[in-house]
Amino acid sequence: MTNPADAMTDVRPLVDRWDAGLRLAGLLPALRGQDELVLGIALGGVPVAAQVARLLGPELDVVVARKIGVPFQPELALGAVTADGSRFTNLALVRDLKLSTRLLRVLADEQCAAARLSEERLRGHRPPPRITGRTEIVVDDGLATGATMRAALRSVHRGGPSRVVVAAPVVARSTAQALWGEAAEVVCILEPDPFFAVGLYHEHFEPVSDDAVRQLLAGESRSVQADA
Repeated sequence: MTNPADAMTDVRPLVDRWDAGLRLAGLLPALRGQDELVLGIALGGVPVAAQVARLLGPELDVVVARKIGVPFQPELALGAVTADGSRFTNLALVRDLKLSTRLLRVLADEQCAAARLSEERLRGHRPPPRITGRTEIVVDDGLATGATMRAALRSVHRGGPSRVVVAAPVVARSTAQALWGEAAEVVCILEPDPFFAVGLYHEHFEPVSDDAVRQLLAGESRSVQADA
């Protein structure tokens, strides 16, 4: 298994998502030759995943995971949910805020519906990929709390993969440690502690548009960094 500490030997700043994907791919060569699928977490994880898939050869697809925000502080994540209803919940935060089960269900249902619509827009008429028996490399552009990644992993595990690997250019140390219980490997380039916003570890971290993601999933190789 990859030791997260090994990633710290390369401490060059991340230029952008394409540079992040290039460097992540260099940490994943041992996975070549397996029946693999690279899944990018939309939206920002897809350019990173596309670079990994381009360099290592596996099929590329997308998973949509939506954060469940606190109603009065939406940037604070109660958890996350995917298009198929797989959910991660920060139970300690829910208890601390004294939120009801009913409210949490309503918030999760809203984000699940939004995730389904987003996945339909991004995938179009392409059928969902096969998960069963494959090595799944689940990629994002950075993990702070890891809520969306943990929801995505629960969705992937429902499909019966043979192995699951998490890959992200920058991961908070506490999050990396927590994810080892949900994946065979956690591969990252930077593992800062203390951790600041994901975008601060990239020189260029512009928003990624739906159109850009659709083009990447369709196999177009042009650089996608910002909204068209």
